[in-house]
Amino acid sequence: MKITLITLDNWGFNAYVVKELKNQGHNVNHIDYDKFRYEYPSYWKRVTNFLSKTILRKNIKKEILHQEIIKRIDTLEKQDVILMIKADYLLPKTIQEIKPKCSRFISFFNDNYKRAKNIKNVYPYFDRVFSFEKEDVQTFGFQFITNFIYRELPLKNERLNNALFNVSSYDLERLKVIENIAYQLDLIDEDYAIFSIGKKAKAYQHNTNINYTTTKLNLVEIEKYVEDTMALLDVHRDNQNGLTFRVFESLGYKKKLITTNRDIVNYDFYDSNNILVVDKNNVEIPKLFFETPYKPVPEEIYNKYTLRHWCKTVLNA
Repeated sequence: MKITLITLDNWGFNAYVVKELKNQGHNVNHIDYDKFRYEYPSYWKRVTNFLSKTILRKNIKKEILHQEIIKRIDTLEKQDVILMIKADYLLPKTIQEIKPKCSRFISFFNDNYKRAKNIKNVYPYFDRVFSFEKEDVQTFGFQFITNFIYRELPLKNERLNNALFNVSSYDLERLKVIENIAYQLDLIDEDYAIFSIGKKAKAYQHNTNINYTTTKLNLVEIEKYVEDTMALLDVHRDNQNGLTFRVFESLGYKKKLITTNRDIVNYDFYDSNNILVVDKNNVEIPKLFFETPYKPVPEEIYNKYTLRHWCKTVLNA
Protein backbone atom coordinates (compact mmCIF):
# COMPACT_ATOMS: atom_id res chain seq x y z
CA MET A 1 0.00 0.00 0.00
CA LYS A 2 0.94 3.63 -0.48
CA ILE A 3 0.97 5.12 3.01
CA THR A 4 1.81 8.61 4.25
CA LEU A 5 2.37 9.46 7.90
CA ILE A 6 1.79 13.06 8.96
CA THR A 7 3.10 13.49 12.48
CA LEU A 8 4.59 15.77 15.09
CA ASP A 9 7.55 13.51 15.80
CA ASN A 10 9.19 15.59 18.52
CA TRP A 11 10.72 12.55 20.29
CA GLY A 12 11.44 10.39 17.23
CA PHE A 13 8.96 7.58 17.98
CA ASN A 14 7.11 7.88 14.68
CA ALA A 15 10.26 7.21 12.67
CA TYR A 16 10.03 3.66 14.05
CA VAL A 17 6.49 3.40 12.65
CA VAL A 18 7.81 4.39 9.21
CA LYS A 19 10.56 1.78 9.44
CA GLU A 20 8.15 -0.96 10.51
CA LEU A 21 5.65 -0.17 7.73
CA LYS A 22 8.47 -0.33 5.18
CA ASN A 23 9.54 -3.68 6.64
CA GLN A 24 5.99 -4.89 6.08
CA GLY A 25 6.35 -4.03 2.38
CA HIS A 26 4.50 -0.73 2.16
CA ASN A 27 5.53 2.34 0.16
CA VAL A 28 5.83 4.96 2.92
CA ASN A 29 6.24 8.74 3.03
CA HIS A 30 6.70 10.67 6.28
CA ILE A 31 5.78 14.32 6.69
CA ASP A 32 7.25 15.18 10.09
CA TYR A 33 6.11 18.72 10.81
CA ASP A 34 8.22 18.87 13.96
CA LYS A 35 11.06 19.58 11.52
CA PHE A 36 9.30 22.63 10.07
CA ARG A 37 10.83 25.77 11.53
CA TYR A 38 9.33 29.23 11.36
CA GLU A 39 11.44 32.16 12.49
CA TYR A 40 9.72 35.46 13.11
CA PRO A 41 11.29 38.00 10.72
CA SER A 42 11.01 40.71 13.37
CA TYR A 43 9.99 41.40 16.94
CA TRP A 44 6.86 43.12 15.69
CA LYS A 45 5.84 40.06 13.70
CA ARG A 46 6.00 38.07 16.95
CA VAL A 47 3.84 40.68 18.67
CA THR A 48 1.42 40.66 15.72
CA ASN A 49 1.05 36.89 15.95
CA PHE A 50 0.43 37.10 19.70
CA LEU A 51 -2.32 39.68 19.18
CA SER A 52 -3.74 37.68 16.28
CA LYS A 53 -3.96 34.53 18.42
CA THR A 54 -5.41 36.41 21.38
CA ILE A 55 -7.93 38.65 19.64
CA LEU A 56 -8.69 37.07 16.27
CA ARG A 57 -8.00 33.45 17.27
CA LYS A 58 -5.74 33.19 14.24
CA ASN A 59 -2.24 31.72 14.57
CA ILE A 60 0.20 32.86 11.88
CA LYS A 61 2.58 29.96 12.59
CA LYS A 62 -0.25 27.44 12.21
CA GLU A 63 -1.29 29.08 8.95
CA ILE A 64 2.24 28.74 7.55
CA LEU A 65 2.39 25.15 8.80
CA HIS A 66 -0.89 24.50 6.98
CA GLN A 67 0.60 25.81 3.72
CA GLU A 68 3.76 23.70 4.09
CA ILE A 69 1.89 20.46 4.78
CA ILE A 70 -0.56 20.96 1.90
CA LYS A 71 2.31 21.82 -0.44
CA ARG A 72 4.07 18.55 0.44
CA ILE A 73 0.99 16.37 0.26
CA ASP A 74 0.18 17.84 -3.17
CA THR A 75 3.44 16.43 -4.54
CA LEU A 76 2.22 12.86 -3.87
CA GLU A 77 -0.16 10.74 -5.86
CA LYS A 78 -3.34 9.71 -4.09
CA GLN A 79 -2.47 7.53 -1.08
CA ASP A 80 -4.16 4.33 0.03
CA VAL A 81 -3.80 5.43 3.67
CA ILE A 82 -2.87 8.64 5.40
CA LEU A 83 -2.16 8.14 9.09
CA MET A 84 -1.95 11.23 11.28
CA ILE A 85 -0.49 11.25 14.78
CA LYS A 86 -1.16 14.34 16.92
CA ALA A 87 -3.57 15.78 14.38
CA ASP A 88 -4.99 17.97 17.15
CA TYR A 89 -1.93 20.21 16.77
CA LEU A 90 -3.13 21.33 13.34
CA LEU A 91 -5.91 23.57 12.09
CA PRO A 92 -9.21 21.84 11.21
CA LYS A 93 -8.96 23.23 7.67
CA THR A 94 -5.62 21.44 7.27
CA ILE A 95 -7.29 18.14 8.12
CA GLN A 96 -10.16 18.89 5.73
CA GLU A 97 -7.80 19.56 2.82
CA ILE A 98 -5.73 16.43 3.45
CA LYS A 99 -8.71 14.05 3.55
CA PRO A 100 -9.37 13.86 -0.26
CA LYS A 101 -5.73 12.86 -0.82
CA CYS A 102 -6.31 9.27 0.36
CA SER A 103 -8.70 6.34 0.30
CA ARG A 104 -8.56 5.80 4.08
CA PHE A 105 -7.92 8.56 6.59
CA ILE A 106 -6.79 7.40 10.05
CA SER A 107 -5.79 9.26 13.21
CA PHE A 108 -4.11 8.23 16.46
CA PHE A 109 -4.27 10.50 19.51
CA ASN A 110 -1.77 9.80 22.29
CA ASP A 111 -2.96 12.78 24.23
CA ASN A 112 -6.40 13.24 25.74
CA TYR A 113 -9.25 15.68 25.24
CA LYS A 114 -8.89 17.25 28.69
CA ARG A 115 -5.40 18.41 27.72
CA ALA A 116 -5.84 18.79 23.96
CA LYS A 117 -9.23 20.40 23.30
CA ASN A 118 -8.66 20.62 19.54
CA ILE A 119 -9.20 16.85 19.33
CA LYS A 120 -12.93 17.57 19.29
CA ASN A 121 -12.55 19.91 16.29
CA VAL A 122 -10.53 17.60 14.07
CA TYR A 123 -11.58 14.00 14.78
CA PRO A 124 -14.87 14.08 12.76
CA TYR A 125 -12.91 14.30 9.48
CA PHE A 126 -11.26 10.90 9.92
CA ASP A 127 -12.58 7.53 8.79
CA ARG A 128 -11.01 5.81 11.82
CA VAL A 129 -9.83 7.34 15.07
CA PHE A 130 -7.67 5.57 17.64
CA SER A 131 -6.89 6.83 21.13
CA PHE A 132 -4.83 5.60 24.07
CA GLU A 133 -7.22 7.31 26.52
CA LYS A 134 -10.08 5.06 27.65
CA GLU A 135 -12.25 7.99 28.69
CA ASP A 136 -12.02 9.56 25.21
CA VAL A 137 -12.85 6.18 23.65
CA GLN A 138 -16.09 6.13 25.66
CA THR A 139 -16.89 9.81 25.12
CA PHE A 140 -16.24 10.08 21.38
CA GLY A 141 -16.55 6.49 20.17
CA PHE A 142 -12.88 6.14 19.26
CA GLN A 143 -11.14 2.76 18.98
CA PHE A 144 -8.79 1.97 21.82
CA ILE A 145 -5.14 1.24 21.23
CA THR A 146 -2.12 1.87 23.43
CA ASN A 147 1.23 3.33 22.47
CA PHE A 148 3.69 0.66 21.33
CA ILE A 149 7.01 -1.02 21.97
CA TYR A 150 9.22 0.74 19.44
CA ARG A 151 12.51 -0.97 20.33
CA GLU A 152 13.37 -4.30 21.93
CA LEU A 153 16.43 -5.56 23.79
CA PRO A 154 17.31 -8.86 25.47
CA LEU A 155 17.09 -9.10 29.23
CA LYS A 156 20.29 -8.13 31.08
CA ASN A 157 21.05 -9.99 34.29
CA GLU A 158 24.21 -8.15 35.35
CA ARG A 159 24.30 -5.31 37.87
CA LEU A 160 23.53 -1.98 36.21
CA ASN A 161 24.78 1.50 37.13
CA ASN A 162 21.42 3.10 37.92
CA ALA A 163 18.37 1.87 39.78
CA LEU A 164 16.08 4.36 38.01
CA PHE A 165 15.99 6.56 34.89
CA ASN A 166 13.61 9.31 33.82
CA VAL A 167 13.68 12.22 31.40
CA SER A 168 10.83 14.70 31.13
CA SER A 169 10.14 18.26 30.08
CA TYR A 170 9.74 20.74 32.93
CA ASP A 171 6.37 20.68 34.64
CA LEU A 172 6.35 21.97 38.20
CA GLU A 173 3.68 19.63 39.56
CA ARG A 174 5.29 16.54 38.01
CA LEU A 175 8.73 17.69 39.12
CA LYS A 176 7.60 17.88 42.73
CA VAL A 177 6.58 14.22 42.51
CA ILE A 178 9.85 13.27 40.80
CA GLU A 179 11.81 15.05 43.54
CA ASN A 180 9.95 13.07 46.20
CA ILE A 181 10.80 9.85 44.36
CA ALA A 182 14.47 10.90 44.10
CA TYR A 183 14.48 11.63 47.83
CA GLN A 184 13.10 8.16 48.58
CA LEU A 185 15.83 6.61 46.41
CA ASP A 186 18.43 8.61 48.34
CA LEU A 187 17.04 7.17 51.58
CA ILE A 188 17.48 3.58 50.38
CA ASP A 189 20.89 4.38 48.83
CA GLU A 190 19.98 3.73 45.19
CA ASP A 191 21.59 5.66 42.31
CA TYR A 192 19.47 7.24 39.59
CA ALA A 193 19.68 9.29 36.39
CA ILE A 194 16.80 11.78 36.28
CA PHE A 195 16.63 14.72 33.86
CA SER A 196 14.26 17.70 33.97
CA ILE A 197 14.57 19.65 30.73
CA GLY A 198 13.74 23.26 29.91
CA LYS A 199 14.67 26.85 30.68
CA LYS A 200 12.40 26.85 33.72
CA ALA A 201 13.94 23.61 34.94
CA LYS A 202 17.40 25.17 34.95
CA ALA A 203 16.10 28.20 36.83
CA TYR A 204 14.19 26.01 39.30
CA GLN A 205 17.21 23.81 40.12
CA HIS A 206 17.11 22.44 43.66
CA ASN A 207 19.77 20.78 45.76
CA THR A 208 19.13 17.24 44.54
CA ASN A 209 20.87 14.73 42.28
CA ILE A 210 18.34 15.44 39.53
CA ASN A 211 19.90 16.88 36.37
CA TYR A 212 18.19 20.20 35.62
CA THR A 213 19.16 21.17 32.08
CA THR A 214 18.12 23.07 28.98
CA THR A 215 19.66 20.42 26.72
CA LYS A 216 17.19 17.92 25.28
CA LEU A 217 18.29 14.27 25.20
CA ASN A 218 17.87 12.53 21.86
CA LEU A 219 16.58 8.96 21.50
CA VAL A 220 20.10 7.50 21.20
CA GLU A 221 21.15 9.11 24.50
CA ILE A 222 17.93 8.03 26.17
CA GLU A 223 18.39 4.45 25.01
CA LYS A 224 21.91 4.33 26.47
CA TYR A 225 20.59 5.40 29.86
CA VAL A 226 17.73 2.93 29.63
CA GLU A 227 20.08 0.06 28.84
CA ASP A 228 22.15 0.82 31.94
CA THR A 229 19.18 1.16 34.30
CA MET A 230 17.18 -1.38 36.27
CA ALA A 231 13.87 0.53 36.30
CA LEU A 232 12.17 3.40 34.49
CA LEU A 233 10.06 6.13 36.02
CA ASP A 234 6.69 7.20 34.65
CA VAL A 235 4.95 10.19 36.26
CA HIS A 236 1.69 10.66 34.42
CA ARG A 237 -0.02 14.01 33.99
CA ASP A 238 -3.14 14.85 35.97
CA ASN A 239 -6.36 14.02 34.10
CA GLN A 240 -4.53 11.57 31.82
CA ASN A 241 -4.71 7.80 32.24
CA GLY A 242 -3.40 6.68 28.84
CA LEU A 243 -0.09 4.83 29.15
CA THR A 244 2.99 6.82 28.13
CA PHE A 245 5.93 5.53 26.09
CA ARG A 246 7.85 4.97 29.37
CA VAL A 247 5.60 1.98 29.98
CA PHE A 248 6.35 0.44 26.59
CA GLU A 249 10.04 1.18 26.87
CA SER A 250 10.01 -0.80 30.10
CA LEU A 251 8.35 -3.71 28.29
CA GLY A 252 10.64 -3.60 25.26
CA TYR A 253 13.83 -3.19 27.26
CA LYS A 254 12.76 -5.72 29.92
CA LYS A 255 13.02 -3.13 32.69
CA LYS A 256 11.07 -2.66 35.87
CA LEU A 257 8.79 0.36 36.14
CA ILE A 258 7.81 2.81 38.86
CA THR A 259 4.64 4.67 37.89
CA THR A 260 2.03 6.99 39.38
CA ASN A 261 -0.62 5.76 36.90
CA ARG A 262 -2.93 3.48 38.89
CA ASP A 263 -4.82 2.36 35.78
CA ILE A 264 -1.82 0.23 34.80
CA VAL A 265 -3.03 -2.54 37.14
CA ASN A 266 -5.92 -3.13 34.69
CA TYR A 267 -3.61 -4.15 31.83
CA ASP A 268 -2.77 -7.80 31.21
CA PHE A 269 1.01 -7.27 31.39
CA TYR A 270 0.82 -5.87 34.94
CA ASP A 271 2.92 -7.79 37.46
CA SER A 272 3.67 -6.35 40.90
CA ASN A 273 7.15 -7.86 40.68
CA ASN A 274 7.93 -5.66 37.67
CA ILE A 275 5.72 -2.62 38.24
CA LEU A 276 5.52 -0.49 41.38
CA VAL A 277 2.58 1.90 41.57
CA VAL A 278 3.26 4.83 43.90
CA ASP A 279 0.97 7.47 45.40
CA LYS A 280 1.93 10.97 44.20
CA ASN A 281 1.12 12.38 47.64
CA ASN A 282 2.79 9.68 49.71
CA VAL A 283 5.72 8.13 47.88
CA GLU A 284 7.09 4.89 49.30
CA ILE A 285 9.69 2.77 47.49
CA PRO A 286 10.78 -0.50 49.11
CA LYS A 287 14.39 -1.47 48.48
CA LEU A 288 13.18 -5.02 47.83
CA PHE A 289 11.72 -3.82 44.52
CA PHE A 290 15.26 -3.38 43.17
CA GLU A 291 16.57 -6.59 44.73
CA THR A 292 14.25 -8.97 42.88
CA PRO A 293 14.96 -9.71 39.19
CA TYR A 294 12.72 -8.71 36.30
CA LYS A 295 10.19 -11.38 35.39
CA PRO A 296 9.64 -11.71 31.59
CA VAL A 297 6.11 -11.02 30.36
CA PRO A 298 4.45 -14.05 28.69
CA GLU A 299 5.06 -13.95 24.93
CA GLU A 300 1.37 -14.04 23.94
CA ILE A 301 0.76 -10.91 26.05
CA TYR A 302 3.98 -9.12 25.08
CA ASN A 303 3.31 -9.51 21.33
CA LYS A 304 0.06 -7.52 21.63
CA TYR A 305 2.07 -4.37 22.38
CA THR A 306 4.77 -4.62 19.71
CA LEU A 307 4.98 -2.12 16.88
CA ARG A 308 4.36 -4.95 14.40
CA HIS A 309 1.00 -5.66 16.01
CA TRP A 310 0.19 -1.93 16.38
CA CYS A 311 0.71 -1.23 12.66
CA LYS A 312 -1.36 -4.21 11.56
CA THR A 313 -4.18 -3.29 13.95
CA VAL A 314 -4.35 0.33 12.80
CA LEU A 315 -4.17 -0.51 9.08
CA ASN A 316 -6.65 -3.38 9.21
CA ALA A 317 -9.33 -1.71 11.33
